[in-house]
Amino acid sequence: MNARKLTNALRAAFLIVIAAALYFGLSANARNATEAGRTSADVPPGVPAATIDLATVDGVRAVKGEWRYSDTKIVETNFVSAGPDKQPTGAPVKTYDYTPHAGGADFDDSKWEVIAPTTLDQRRGNGRLGFNWYRLKLTIPERVGGFDPTGTTAVFETSLYDYAEIWVDGELSRALGQSGGSVIAGWNARNQLVVGRNVKPGQQIQLAIFGINGPLSNPPTNFIYLRYAKLSFYKTEPGPVALTPSEVNVEVERDDPAMNEIVGPNPKVFKLADGFKFTEGPIWVNKDAGYLLFSDPNANTIYKYAPNGSSERKLDVFRTPSGYSGSDIAEYGQPGSNGLTLDPQGRLTINQHGNHRVVRDETDGTQTVLADSYQGKRLNSPNDLVYRSDGTLFFTDPPFGFPKAFEDARKELPFSGVYSIYKGKLQLVSKDFTGPNGIAFSPDEKYLYVGNWPRAITGQHPRPGDEPVSEIGEKHKAIMRYEVQADGTLKNGKLFFDFTSAPGEDGLDGIKVDRKGNLYVSAPGGLWVISPEGKHLGTIITPKHAHNMAWGDADGKTLYLCARSGLYRMRLNIGGVRP
Repeated sequence: MNARKLTNALRAAFLIVIAAALYFGLSANARNATEAGRTSADVPPGVPAATIDLATVDGVRAVKGEWRYSDTKIVETNFVSAGPDKQPTGAPVKTYDYTPHAGGADFDDSKWEVIAPTTLDQRRGNGRLGFNWYRLKLTIPERVGGFDPTGTTAVFETSLYDYAEIWVDGELSRALGQSGGSVIAGWNARNQLVVGRNVKPGQQIQLAIFGINGPLSNPPTNFIYLRYAKLSFYKTEPGPVALTPSEVNVEVERDDPAMNEIVGPNPKVFKLADGFKFTEGPIWVNKDAGYLLFSDPNANTIYKYAPNGSSERKLDVFRTPSGYSGSDIAEYGQPGSNGLTLDPQGRLTINQHGNHRVVRDETDGTQTVLADSYQGKRLNSPNDLVYRSDGTLFFTDPPFGFPKAFEDARKELPFSGVYSIYKGKLQLVSKDFTGPNGIAFSPDEKYLYVGNWPRAITGQHPRPGDEPVSEIGEKHKAIMRYEVQADGTLKNGKLFFDFTSAPGEDGLDGIKVDRKGNLYVSAPGGLWVISPEGKHLGTIITPKHAHNMAWGDADGKTLYLCARSGLYRMRLNIGGVRP
Protein backbone atom coordinates (compact mmCIF):
# COMPACT_ATOMS: atom_id res chain seq x y z
CA MET A 1 0.00 0.00 0.00
CA ASN A 2 1.47 3.41 -1.01
CA ALA A 3 1.58 6.42 1.31
CA ARG A 4 -1.45 8.12 -0.27
CA LYS A 5 -3.65 5.03 0.07
CA LEU A 6 -2.50 4.54 3.64
CA THR A 7 -3.33 8.17 4.46
CA ASN A 8 -6.80 7.85 2.88
CA ALA A 9 -7.45 4.60 4.74
CA LEU A 10 -6.43 6.13 8.07
CA ARG A 11 -8.55 9.20 7.33
CA ALA A 12 -11.58 7.00 6.55
CA ALA A 13 -11.04 4.95 9.71
CA PHE A 14 -10.75 8.13 11.76
CA LEU A 15 -14.01 9.50 10.30
CA ILE A 16 -15.76 6.21 11.05
CA VAL A 17 -14.57 6.34 14.66
CA ILE A 18 -15.75 9.95 14.99
CA ALA A 19 -19.11 9.11 13.41
CA ALA A 20 -19.54 6.12 15.69
CA ALA A 21 -18.68 8.19 18.76
CA LEU A 22 -21.17 10.86 17.75
CA TYR A 23 -23.84 8.24 17.03
CA PHE A 24 -23.44 6.46 20.33
CA GLY A 25 -23.11 9.73 22.22
CA LEU A 26 -26.29 11.11 20.68
CA SER A 27 -28.05 7.79 21.22
CA ALA A 28 -27.03 7.83 24.87
CA ASN A 29 -28.31 11.39 25.19
CA ALA A 30 -31.56 10.37 23.57
CA ARG A 31 -31.89 7.43 25.94
CA ASN A 32 -31.12 9.63 28.93
CA ALA A 33 -33.67 12.20 27.77
CA THR A 34 -36.27 9.46 27.47
CA GLU A 35 -35.43 8.08 30.90
CA ALA A 36 -35.57 11.55 32.42
CA GLY A 37 -39.37 11.34 32.45
CA ARG A 38 -42.32 12.32 30.33
CA THR A 39 -44.43 15.40 29.90
CA SER A 40 -47.49 16.14 27.81
CA ALA A 41 -45.10 17.09 25.01
CA ASP A 42 -43.56 13.60 24.84
CA VAL A 43 -45.80 11.98 22.27
CA PRO A 44 -45.39 8.34 21.23
CA PRO A 45 -42.82 7.67 18.51
CA GLY A 46 -43.68 6.49 15.03
CA VAL A 47 -46.66 7.04 12.80
CA PRO A 48 -50.20 7.33 14.19
CA ALA A 49 -52.63 4.54 13.40
CA ALA A 50 -55.38 7.02 12.56
CA THR A 51 -55.88 10.78 12.35
CA ILE A 52 -58.91 13.08 12.36
CA ASP A 53 -58.65 16.50 10.71
CA LEU A 54 -60.38 18.87 13.12
CA ALA A 55 -60.29 21.69 10.58
CA THR A 56 -62.93 19.96 8.47
CA VAL A 57 -66.67 19.57 8.88
CA ASP A 58 -66.41 15.77 8.69
CA GLY A 59 -63.62 15.71 11.27
CA VAL A 60 -65.51 17.78 13.83
CA ARG A 61 -68.64 15.75 13.17
CA ALA A 62 -66.67 12.55 13.83
CA VAL A 63 -65.81 13.74 17.36
CA LYS A 64 -69.29 15.23 17.95
CA GLY A 65 -67.67 18.59 18.59
CA GLU A 66 -68.15 22.27 17.91
CA TRP A 67 -65.47 24.95 17.81
CA ARG A 68 -66.19 27.99 19.97
CA TYR A 69 -64.29 31.27 20.01
CA SER A 70 -63.79 34.32 22.22
CA ASP A 71 -61.52 37.35 22.30
CA THR A 72 -60.00 38.41 25.62
CA LYS A 73 -59.58 41.71 27.42
CA ILE A 74 -56.68 42.94 29.53
CA VAL A 75 -57.98 44.29 32.84
CA GLU A 76 -56.51 45.94 35.92
CA THR A 77 -56.65 43.88 39.10
CA ASN A 78 -55.53 43.93 42.72
CA PHE A 79 -52.61 41.85 43.95
CA VAL A 80 -49.77 42.02 46.48
CA SER A 81 -46.07 42.64 46.01
CA ALA A 82 -43.27 40.22 46.82
CA GLY A 83 -42.51 40.08 50.53
CA PRO A 84 -39.23 39.35 52.34
CA ASP A 85 -39.94 35.62 51.83
CA LYS A 86 -39.98 36.23 48.03
CA GLN A 87 -43.63 35.16 47.98
CA PRO A 88 -46.76 37.26 47.30
CA THR A 89 -46.99 38.47 50.89
CA GLY A 90 -46.07 42.16 50.54
CA ALA A 91 -47.99 45.37 50.22
CA PRO A 92 -51.11 45.67 48.05
CA VAL A 93 -50.42 46.63 44.43
CA LYS A 94 -52.26 47.08 41.16
CA THR A 95 -51.37 44.75 38.29
CA TYR A 96 -52.97 43.26 35.18
CA ASP A 97 -54.89 40.15 34.27
CA TYR A 98 -57.08 39.09 31.38
CA THR A 99 -60.66 37.93 31.04
CA PRO A 100 -62.20 35.45 30.49
CA HIS A 101 -60.25 32.68 32.21
CA ALA A 102 -61.60 29.91 30.03
CA GLY A 103 -59.24 26.99 30.57
CA GLY A 104 -61.47 25.17 33.04
CA ALA A 105 -63.22 22.02 31.95
CA ASP A 106 -66.57 23.27 33.26
CA PHE A 107 -66.24 26.82 31.93
CA ASP A 108 -69.51 27.90 30.33
CA ASP A 109 -68.80 28.80 26.70
CA SER A 110 -72.41 28.34 25.57
CA LYS A 111 -72.73 32.04 24.64
CA TRP A 112 -69.49 32.15 22.68
CA GLU A 113 -69.37 32.44 18.92
CA VAL A 114 -69.56 29.08 17.13
CA ILE A 115 -67.05 29.01 14.29
CA ALA A 116 -66.92 26.64 11.35
CA PRO A 117 -63.89 24.32 11.39
CA THR A 118 -63.02 25.43 7.88
CA THR A 119 -62.48 28.98 9.20
CA LEU A 120 -59.86 28.17 11.85
CA ASP A 121 -57.27 29.90 9.66
CA GLN A 122 -59.35 33.08 9.57
CA ARG A 123 -57.51 35.99 11.20
CA ARG A 124 -59.05 36.79 14.57
CA GLY A 125 -58.54 39.29 17.35
CA ASN A 126 -57.82 43.00 16.91
CA GLY A 127 -54.12 42.80 16.26
CA ARG A 128 -51.15 44.19 18.19
CA LEU A 129 -50.99 42.92 21.82
CA GLY A 130 -53.78 40.38 21.96
CA PHE A 131 -54.95 37.00 23.18
CA ASN A 132 -57.90 34.77 22.42
CA TRP A 133 -59.50 31.38 23.13
CA TYR A 134 -60.56 28.45 20.99
CA ARG A 135 -62.51 25.68 22.76
CA LEU A 136 -63.55 22.23 21.54
CA LYS A 137 -65.17 19.40 23.50
CA LEU A 138 -64.55 16.22 21.57
CA THR A 139 -65.75 12.65 22.00
CA ILE A 140 -63.55 9.68 21.16
CA PRO A 141 -65.37 7.94 18.27
CA GLU A 142 -66.19 4.26 18.04
CA ARG A 143 -64.01 3.98 14.95
CA VAL A 144 -61.81 6.19 12.80
CA GLY A 145 -62.32 4.73 9.38
CA GLY A 146 -61.74 1.07 10.02
CA PHE A 147 -59.61 1.65 13.14
CA ASP A 148 -60.78 1.07 16.72
CA PRO A 149 -59.10 3.71 18.98
CA THR A 150 -59.76 1.79 22.22
CA GLY A 151 -56.66 1.68 24.41
CA THR A 152 -54.61 4.08 22.28
CA THR A 153 -52.88 7.31 23.18
CA ALA A 154 -54.67 10.37 21.78
CA VAL A 155 -52.47 13.25 20.60
CA PHE A 156 -53.68 16.72 19.65
CA GLU A 157 -51.60 18.78 17.25
CA THR A 158 -51.89 22.37 16.09
CA SER A 159 -49.85 25.43 15.17
CA LEU A 160 -50.94 28.94 16.04
CA TYR A 161 -49.83 32.20 14.62
CA ASP A 162 -47.87 33.05 16.84
CA TYR A 163 -47.88 31.14 20.18
CA ALA A 164 -50.23 28.82 22.04
CA GLU A 165 -50.91 27.28 25.44
CA ILE A 166 -53.25 24.30 25.54
CA TRP A 167 -55.45 23.17 28.42
CA VAL A 168 -56.75 19.59 28.54
CA ASP A 169 -59.79 18.81 30.68
CA GLY A 170 -59.24 21.96 32.69
CA GLU A 171 -55.55 21.29 33.29
CA LEU A 172 -52.49 23.22 32.12
CA SER A 173 -49.52 21.02 33.03
CA ARG A 174 -45.93 22.20 32.66
CA ALA A 175 -42.62 20.71 33.71
CA LEU A 176 -39.39 22.58 34.34
CA GLY A 177 -37.67 23.17 31.01
CA GLN A 178 -40.61 21.87 28.96
CA SER A 179 -40.94 23.21 25.43
CA GLY A 180 -44.11 22.64 23.49
CA GLY A 181 -46.96 20.34 24.35
CA SER A 182 -49.20 22.34 26.66
CA VAL A 183 -46.88 25.37 26.73
CA ILE A 184 -45.32 27.63 24.10
CA ALA A 185 -43.13 25.61 21.74
CA GLY A 186 -41.47 28.51 19.95
CA TRP A 187 -42.05 31.11 17.32
CA ASN A 188 -44.96 29.81 15.20
CA ALA A 189 -43.95 26.30 16.20
CA ARG A 190 -46.03 23.15 16.36
CA ASN A 191 -47.82 22.23 19.60
CA GLN A 192 -48.20 18.48 19.89
CA LEU A 193 -49.38 16.95 23.15
CA VAL A 194 -50.92 13.87 24.71
CA VAL A 195 -54.56 14.54 25.59
CA GLY A 196 -55.58 11.03 26.63
CA ARG A 197 -53.99 7.70 27.51
CA ASN A 198 -55.75 4.35 27.22
CA VAL A 199 -58.72 6.15 25.73
CA LYS A 200 -62.06 4.53 25.08
CA PRO A 201 -64.93 5.37 22.71
CA GLY A 202 -67.41 7.78 24.25
CA GLN A 203 -64.75 9.43 26.42
CA GLN A 204 -65.00 13.22 26.31
CA ILE A 205 -61.98 15.53 26.26
CA GLN A 206 -62.23 19.31 26.65
CA LEU A 207 -59.59 21.31 24.79
CA ALA A 208 -59.02 25.00 25.43
CA ILE A 209 -56.40 26.73 23.27
CA PHE A 210 -55.08 30.11 24.38
CA GLY A 211 -53.82 32.07 21.39
CA ILE A 212 -51.11 34.71 21.75
CA ASN A 213 -50.12 37.38 19.24
CA GLY A 214 -46.38 37.88 19.19
CA PRO A 215 -43.68 38.85 19.64
CA LEU A 216 -44.89 40.22 22.94
CA SER A 217 -42.12 42.81 23.26
CA ASN A 218 -42.90 44.15 19.79
CA PRO A 219 -46.66 43.79 19.28
CA PRO A 220 -47.17 42.98 15.61
CA THR A 221 -49.52 44.32 12.97
CA ASN A 222 -50.95 40.86 12.29
CA PHE A 223 -53.57 38.64 13.95
CA ILE A 224 -54.08 35.21 15.54
CA TYR A 225 -55.18 32.09 13.69
CA LEU A 226 -54.84 28.29 13.70
CA ARG A 227 -52.92 26.87 10.76
CA TYR A 228 -54.39 23.41 11.36
CA ALA A 229 -55.75 21.13 14.08
CA LYS A 230 -55.80 17.35 14.19
CA LEU A 231 -56.33 14.47 16.57
CA SER A 232 -54.19 11.35 16.14
CA PHE A 233 -54.26 7.93 17.76
CA TYR A 234 -51.07 5.98 18.52
CA LYS A 235 -50.85 2.31 19.41
CA THR A 236 -48.98 2.16 22.72
CA GLU A 237 -48.43 -0.27 25.56
CA PRO A 238 -51.47 -0.32 27.86
CA GLY A 239 -51.28 1.08 31.35
CA PRO A 240 -50.39 4.31 33.12
CA VAL A 241 -47.08 6.17 32.96
CA ALA A 242 -44.97 8.14 35.42
CA LEU A 243 -44.38 11.76 34.42
CA THR A 244 -41.74 14.33 35.10
CA PRO A 245 -43.42 16.12 38.03
CA SER A 246 -45.43 18.77 36.20
CA GLU A 247 -47.02 21.77 37.85
CA VAL A 248 -50.73 22.18 37.22
CA ASN A 249 -53.17 24.98 37.95
CA VAL A 250 -54.73 25.07 41.41
CA GLU A 251 -57.20 27.41 43.04
CA VAL A 252 -57.45 27.88 46.80
CA GLU A 253 -60.59 29.45 48.23
CA ARG A 254 -59.80 30.98 51.62
CA ASP A 255 -62.94 31.36 53.70
CA ASP A 256 -61.12 31.86 57.00
CA PRO A 257 -57.68 33.30 57.90
CA ALA A 258 -56.76 29.91 59.39
CA MET A 259 -56.57 28.58 55.83
CA ASN A 260 -53.42 30.67 55.34
CA GLU A 261 -51.71 28.65 58.06
CA ILE A 262 -52.38 25.49 56.07
CA VAL A 263 -51.80 26.56 52.47
CA GLY A 264 -49.10 29.09 51.62
CA PRO A 265 -49.64 32.19 49.46
CA ASN A 266 -48.19 30.55 46.34
CA PRO A 267 -49.60 26.99 46.34
CA LYS A 268 -48.27 24.34 43.97
CA VAL A 269 -49.75 21.05 42.80
CA PHE A 270 -47.69 18.63 40.71
CA LYS A 271 -48.90 15.85 38.46
CA LEU A 272 -46.85 12.67 38.96
CA ALA A 273 -48.49 9.97 36.85
CA ASP A 274 -51.39 9.60 34.44
CA GLY A 275 -53.35 7.05 32.45
CA PHE A 276 -55.08 5.16 35.27
CA LYS A 277 -58.69 4.11 35.13
CA PHE A 278 -59.48 5.46 38.61
CA THR A 279 -57.10 6.11 41.50
CA GLU A 280 -58.08 5.47 45.12
CA GLY A 281 -57.04 4.42 48.62
CA PRO A 282 -53.43 5.72 48.93
CA ILE A 283 -51.05 5.01 51.81
CA TRP A 284 -47.46 6.19 52.35
CA VAL A 285 -44.91 3.54 53.33
CA ASN A 286 -42.01 5.16 55.15
CA LYS A 287 -39.24 2.69 54.26
CA ASP A 288 -36.84 2.10 51.35
CA ALA A 289 -36.57 5.91 50.88
CA GLY A 290 -40.38 6.11 51.05
CA TYR A 291 -43.06 5.21 48.52
CA LEU A 292 -46.78 5.46 47.95
CA LEU A 293 -49.12 2.53 47.41
CA PHE A 294 -52.52 3.22 45.87
CA SER A 295 -55.36 1.32 44.23
CA ASP A 296 -56.95 1.39 40.84
CA PRO A 297 -60.12 -0.56 41.71
CA ASN A 298 -61.32 -0.42 38.10
CA ALA A 299 -58.09 -2.05 36.90
CA ASN A 300 -57.94 -4.53 39.80
CA THR A 301 -54.42 -3.32 40.58
CA ILE A 302 -52.32 -1.79 43.36
CA TYR A 303 -49.54 0.52 42.11
CA LYS A 304 -46.33 1.64 43.78
CA TYR A 305 -44.99 5.15 43.19
CA ALA A 306 -41.45 5.84 44.43
CA PRO A 307 -40.68 9.56 44.12
CA ASN A 308 -37.01 8.97 44.88
CA GLY A 309 -36.63 5.96 42.61
CA SER A 310 -34.86 5.98 39.25
CA SER A 311 -36.93 7.48 36.47
CA GLU A 312 -37.80 4.16 34.88
CA ARG A 313 -38.78 2.64 38.26
CA LYS A 314 -40.89 5.39 39.75
CA LEU A 315 -44.16 3.62 38.91
CA ASP A 316 -44.63 -0.14 39.19
CA VAL A 317 -47.45 -2.63 39.49
CA PHE A 318 -47.35 -3.72 43.11
CA ARG A 319 -50.09 -6.35 42.88
CA THR A 320 -52.62 -7.61 40.39
CA PRO A 321 -55.25 -8.85 40.79
CA SER A 322 -55.68 -6.74 43.90
CA GLY A 323 -59.27 -7.45 44.87
CA TYR A 324 -61.00 -10.08 42.76
CA SER A 325 -60.37 -12.93 40.35
CA GLY A 326 -63.83 -14.49 40.07
CA SER A 327 -65.22 -15.82 36.81
CA ASP A 328 -67.80 -13.00 36.66
CA ILE A 329 -65.20 -10.24 36.95
CA ALA A 330 -66.25 -8.73 33.61
CA GLU A 331 -69.52 -7.64 35.25
CA TYR A 332 -67.71 -5.53 37.86
CA GLY A 333 -66.85 -1.88 37.36
CA GLN A 334 -64.59 -1.79 40.42
CA PRO A 335 -63.53 -5.34 41.28
CA GLY A 336 -60.15 -4.46 42.75
CA SER A 337 -58.84 -3.12 46.02
CA ASN A 338 -59.92 0.24 47.38
CA GLY A 339 -58.67 1.54 50.73
CA LEU A 340 -55.15 0.66 51.88
CA THR A 341 -53.51 1.29 55.24
CA LEU A 342 -50.80 0.00 57.59
CA ASP A 343 -51.32 -1.55 61.00
CA PRO A 344 -49.12 -0.52 63.98
CA GLN A 345 -46.61 -3.20 62.93
CA GLY A 346 -46.42 -1.76 59.40
CA ARG A 347 -48.35 -4.59 57.74
CA LEU A 348 -50.38 -3.64 54.66
CA THR A 349 -54.13 -3.99 55.14
CA ILE A 350 -56.39 -4.01 52.08
CA ASN A 351 -60.10 -3.51 51.44
CA GLN A 352 -61.05 -5.80 48.54
CA HIS A 353 -64.19 -4.84 46.65
CA GLY A 354 -64.79 -7.96 44.57
CA ASN A 355 -63.78 -10.42 47.29
CA HIS A 356 -65.99 -8.55 49.80
CA ARG A 357 -63.36 -8.73 52.50
CA VAL A 358 -60.56 -7.08 54.46
CA VAL A 359 -57.16 -8.78 54.34
CA ARG A 360 -53.72 -8.18 55.84
CA ASP A 361 -50.33 -9.03 54.35
CA GLU A 362 -48.07 -10.90 56.76
CA THR A 363 -44.30 -10.57 56.97
CA ASP A 364 -43.85 -14.18 55.81
CA GLY A 365 -45.67 -13.47 52.53
CA THR A 366 -48.98 -15.02 53.53
CA GLN A 367 -52.29 -13.19 53.79
CA THR A 368 -54.79 -13.18 56.64
CA VAL A 369 -58.51 -12.60 56.10
CA LEU A 370 -59.58 -10.17 58.85
CA ALA A 371 -63.27 -9.94 57.89
CA ASP A 372 -65.46 -11.27 55.08
CA SER A 373 -68.92 -11.68 56.63
CA TYR A 374 -71.14 -10.46 59.41
CA GLN A 375 -73.56 -12.83 61.15
CA GLY A 376 -73.19 -15.31 58.33
CA LYS A 377 -73.82 -12.81 55.54
CA ARG A 378 -71.13 -11.65 53.14
CA LEU A 379 -69.85 -8.10 53.51
CA ASN A 380 -70.80 -5.59 50.83
CA SER A 381 -67.55 -4.08 49.49
CA PRO A 382 -65.21 -2.72 52.18
CA ASN A 383 -64.22 0.77 51.10
CA ASP A 384 -62.05 2.81 53.46
CA LEU A 385 -60.27 1.91 56.70
CA VAL A 386 -58.19 3.26 59.57
CA TYR A 387 -56.33 1.74 62.51
CA ARG A 388 -56.36 3.02 66.05
CA SER A 389 -52.91 3.04 67.63
CA ASP A 390 -53.75 -0.05 69.72
CA GLY A 391 -54.40 -2.07 66.55
CA THR A 392 -58.21 -1.81 66.50
CA LEU A 393 -59.32 -1.56 62.87
CA PHE A 394 -62.35 0.46 61.71
CA PHE A 395 -63.72 0.22 58.15
CA THR A 396 -66.72 1.28 56.06
CA ASP A 397 -68.76 -1.16 53.97
CA PRO A 398 -70.99 0.47 51.32
CA PRO A 399 -72.17 -1.52 48.27
CA PHE A 400 -70.26 0.45 45.61
CA GLY A 401 -68.14 -2.54 44.61
CA PHE A 402 -71.16 -4.50 43.41
CA PRO A 403 -71.91 -4.18 39.68
CA LYS A 404 -75.36 -2.75 40.47
CA ALA A 405 -74.45 -1.17 43.82
CA PHE A 406 -77.49 -0.80 46.09
CA GLU A 407 -79.79 -2.80 43.81
CA ASP A 408 -77.44 -5.72 43.16
CA ALA A 409 -78.95 -9.17 43.75
CA ARG A 410 -75.62 -10.39 45.14
CA LYS A 411 -75.90 -8.01 48.09
CA GLU A 412 -76.64 -10.07 51.22
CA LEU A 413 -76.67 -7.52 54.05
CA PRO A 414 -79.75 -5.27 54.39
CA PHE A 415 -77.67 -2.26 55.43
CA SER A 416 -74.35 -0.50 54.86
CA GLY A 417 -72.27 -0.67 57.99
CA VAL A 418 -69.26 0.71 59.77
CA TYR A 419 -67.34 -2.01 61.59
CA SER A 420 -64.47 -2.39 64.01
CA ILE A 421 -62.23 -5.36 64.68
CA TYR A 422 -61.26 -5.24 68.34
CA LYS A 423 -58.97 -7.99 69.67
CA GLY A 424 -59.86 -10.13 66.66
CA LYS A 425 -63.63 -9.72 67.01
CA LEU A 426 -65.70 -8.10 64.22
CA GLN A 427 -68.43 -5.81 65.53
CA LEU A 428 -70.97 -3.57 63.81
CA VAL A 429 -70.59 -0.05 65.26
CA SER A 430 -72.86 2.04 63.00
CA LYS A 431 -75.44 1.69 60.27
CA ASP A 432 -76.50 5.34 60.14
CA PHE A 433 -75.57 5.92 56.47
CA THR A 434 -76.56 4.26 53.21
CA GLY A 435 -73.12 4.95 51.74
CA PRO A 436 -70.50 5.19 54.51
CA ASN A 437 -67.27 6.03 52.76
CA GLY A 438 -64.30 8.03 54.08
CA ILE A 439 -63.20 7.39 57.65
CA ALA A 440 -60.60 9.03 59.91
CA PHE A 441 -59.64 9.60 63.55
CA SER A 442 -59.05 12.87 65.34
CA PRO A 443 -55.36 13.18 66.34
CA ASP A 444 -56.12 12.11 69.94
CA GLU A 445 -58.31 9.21 68.67
CA LYS A 446 -61.18 10.47 70.82
CA TYR A 447 -63.44 10.92 67.79
CA LEU A 448 -64.10 8.95 64.61
CA TYR A 449 -65.34 10.78 61.51
CA VAL A 450 -67.37 8.99 58.83
CA GLY A 451 -68.58 10.52 55.56
CA ASN A 452 -71.63 9.58 53.49
CA TRP A 453 -72.09 9.06 49.75
CA PRO A 454 -75.89 8.83 50.07
CA ARG A 455 -77.99 6.41 48.09
CA ALA A 456 -80.32 9.22 46.99
CA ILE A 457 -77.74 10.85 44.72
CA THR A 458 -77.19 7.57 42.84
CA GLY A 459 -80.82 7.43 41.71
CA GLN A 460 -81.15 3.93 43.19
CA HIS A 461 -83.65 2.65 45.71
CA PRO A 462 -83.66 0.28 48.68
CA ARG A 463 -84.45 -3.34 47.96
CA PRO A 464 -87.27 -5.12 49.75
CA GLY A 465 -85.99 -6.05 53.19
CA ASP A 466 -83.34 -3.33 53.36
CA GLU A 467 -83.31 -1.57 56.71
CA PRO A 468 -84.45 2.07 56.70
CA VAL A 469 -82.16 4.89 57.80
CA SER A 470 -82.73 8.51 58.75
CA GLU A 471 -83.16 11.23 56.16
CA ILE A 472 -79.56 12.29 56.75
CA GLY A 473 -78.34 8.76 56.11
CA GLU A 474 -80.47 8.39 52.99
CA LYS A 475 -80.09 11.80 51.36
CA HIS A 476 -77.38 13.95 52.93
CA LYS A 477 -73.76 14.40 51.94
CA ALA A 478 -72.66 14.64 55.54
CA ILE A 479 -70.01 13.71 58.10
CA MET A 480 -70.93 12.16 61.42
CA ARG A 481 -68.61 12.37 64.42
CA TYR A 482 -68.65 9.58 66.99
CA GLU A 483 -67.10 9.20 70.41
CA VAL A 484 -64.79 6.18 70.35
CA GLN A 485 -64.92 3.74 73.24
CA ALA A 486 -62.04 1.64 74.57
CA ASP A 487 -63.67 -1.60 73.35
CA GLY A 488 -63.87 -0.33 69.74
CA THR A 489 -67.54 0.64 69.86
CA LEU A 490 -68.98 4.09 69.15
CA LYS A 491 -71.51 6.28 70.92
CA ASN A 492 -73.10 9.75 70.70
CA GLY A 493 -72.94 10.05 66.93
CA LYS A 494 -73.62 13.64 65.91
CA LEU A 495 -73.88 15.50 62.63
CA PHE A 496 -70.51 17.21 62.27
CA PHE A 497 -70.81 18.91 58.87
CA ASP A 498 -73.43 18.82 56.11
CA PHE A 499 -72.29 19.41 52.50
CA THR A 500 -75.67 18.68 50.90
CA SER A 501 -76.31 22.24 49.72
CA ALA A 502 -72.89 22.49 48.02
CA PRO A 503 -73.19 22.44 44.21
CA GLY A 504 -71.85 19.34 42.48
CA GLU A 505 -72.83 15.75 41.81
CA ASP A 506 -70.23 14.02 43.98
CA GLY A 507 -70.92 12.69 47.44
CA LEU A 508 -68.27 12.46 50.14
CA ASP A 509 -65.23 10.28 49.55
CA GLY A 510 -61.85 10.22 51.32
CA ILE A 511 -61.19 11.99 54.65
CA LYS A 512 -57.79 12.77 56.16
CA VAL A 513 -56.84 14.72 59.30
CA ASP A 514 -53.80 16.89 60.01
CA ARG A 515 -51.91 17.16 63.30
CA LYS A 516 -54.01 20.14 64.40
CA GLY A 517 -57.23 18.21 63.86
CA ASN A 518 -58.36 19.84 60.61
CA LEU A 519 -60.26 17.55 58.24
CA TYR A 520 -59.51 17.31 54.51
CA VAL A 521 -62.64 16.02 52.79
CA SER A 522 -63.23 14.96 49.21
CA ALA A 523 -66.52 16.78 48.74
CA PRO A 524 -68.50 18.49 45.96
CA GLY A 525 -66.34 21.08 44.21
CA GLY A 526 -62.97 20.15 45.64
CA LEU A 527 -60.98 19.27 48.73
CA TRP A 528 -62.70 20.98 51.66
CA VAL A 529 -60.76 21.87 54.79
CA ILE A 530 -62.89 21.80 57.95
CA SER A 531 -61.66 22.81 61.40
CA PRO A 532 -62.12 20.43 64.36
CA GLU A 533 -64.88 22.80 65.49
CA GLY A 534 -66.77 22.19 62.23
CA LYS A 535 -65.93 25.47 60.48
CA HIS A 536 -65.27 25.56 56.74
CA LEU A 537 -61.80 27.09 56.38
CA GLY A 538 -61.43 26.83 52.62
CA THR A 539 -61.36 24.61 49.56
CA ILE A 540 -58.49 23.35 47.41
CA ILE A 541 -59.69 23.04 43.81
CA THR A 542 -57.55 20.92 41.49
CA PRO A 543 -58.18 20.30 37.78
CA LYS A 544 -59.32 16.74 38.46
CA HIS A 545 -61.42 15.99 41.49
CA ALA A 546 -59.40 14.35 44.26
CA HIS A 547 -61.28 11.33 45.62
CA ASN A 548 -58.77 10.27 48.24
CA MET A 549 -55.51 11.43 49.81
CA ALA A 550 -52.53 10.31 51.88
CA TRP A 551 -49.92 12.18 53.89
CA GLY A 552 -46.48 11.39 52.51
CA ASP A 553 -42.77 12.16 52.40
CA ALA A 554 -40.48 12.06 55.41
CA ASP A 555 -42.10 14.97 57.25
CA GLY A 556 -45.71 14.06 56.43
CA LYS A 557 -46.43 17.49 54.95
CA THR A 558 -46.97 16.35 51.37
CA LEU A 559 -50.55 15.45 50.52
CA TYR A 560 -50.68 12.87 47.73
CA LEU A 561 -53.91 13.14 45.76
CA CYS A 562 -55.65 10.33 43.92
CA ALA A 563 -57.64 12.28 41.36
CA ARG A 564 -59.52 10.15 38.87
CA SER A 565 -57.03 9.13 36.14
CA GLY A 566 -54.05 10.87 37.74
CA LEU A 567 -51.75 10.98 40.75
CA TYR A 568 -50.72 14.38 42.18
CA ARG A 569 -48.97 15.90 45.20
CA MET A 570 -49.21 19.17 47.13
CA ARG A 571 -46.98 20.54 49.89
CA LEU A 572 -48.79 21.99 52.91
CA ASN A 573 -47.62 23.80 56.04
CA ILE A 574 -49.08 21.34 58.56
CA GLY A 575 -48.22 17.65 58.62
CA GLY A 576 -50.83 14.94 58.72
CA VAL A 577 -51.84 12.06 60.98
CA ARG A 578 -50.71 8.80 59.44
CA PRO A 579 -49.87 5.23 60.51
